[in-house]
Amino acid sequence: MKLVSWNVDSLNSVLTGVSERAVLSRKVMSAIAEISPKIIAFQETKLPSGGPSQKQLEILSGMFPRYEIVWNCSVEPARKSYAGTMFLYKNSLKPLVSFPRIGAPDTMDYEGRIITLEFDDFFVTQVYTPNAGEGLSRLKERQIWDVKYADYLEALDKEKCVVAGGDFNVAHREIDLAHPESNRHTAGFTDEEREGFSNLLQRGFTDTFRYLHGDVEGVYTWWSQRVRTSKINNSGWRIDYWLVSNRIARRVLKSEMIDSGPRQDHTPILLEIDLQP
Repeated sequence: MKLVSWNVDSLNSVLTGVSERAVLSRKVMSAIAEISPKIIAFQETKLPSGGPSQKQLEILSGMFPRYEIVWNCSVEPARKSYAGTMFLYKNSLKPLVSFPRIGAPDTMDYEGRIITLEFDDFFVTQVYTPNAGEGLSRLKERQIWDVKYADYLEALDKEKCVVAGGDFNVAHREIDLAHPESNRHTAGFTDEEREGFSNLLQRGFTDTFRYLHGDVEGVYTWWSQRVRTSKINNSGWRIDYWLVSNRIARRVLKSEMIDSGPRQDHTPILLEIDLQP
């Protein structure tokens, strides 16, 4: 089974935008479509509380025919058109879809951050982990989120094996970003966030990229848009992951980044795994 995860940074911009970046984004969408994954996970859709418009659904259906589409959007009391997640899955699949709330603090449970697909023998779930924010203004809430999310994944894992993808908003190890020394107190690389991710893995999960590629360096999933040369210089971070239950790690065939060309921000990540019993 092939699965792709991508933080799109505004689905509407990707689908209907006219900027140079929007054009680059649609090329990335086309690259995903060519792979023809069974399941596609999008984060940071930034859709309104009512979900995608009819026009947006028509464009998506044109790009990805024969896929079902489900979404989870930010709703009050959370910010409007903020965060959000979406799954596309081949219509031959018949999962049970849920939109979990995990007892997270502040408005995090209302920001559309998790969708889970339940199959007979496994779960596929995606997450858009909250950012600790400018000046680490949301770090304490983020730490609580990390514990609650680890509790949630561990509970799923006790029922069936789990495949969990998405934007986890943390570079786990020093080799997961280009400049660790200058980012010690930056959101996404604080000791607290890294410990939260370590705790998640210790609950019984495997980082599939590291499982296959070991300690390879210089491979990232995100490059800042604020720095024009960040991607040219490969000054990036690896903050997007595919995790799996430890007991199915040996079934992982491929875990890698999809080339997004000159487009900065996130690049999609591909997982190929044998989920046959």
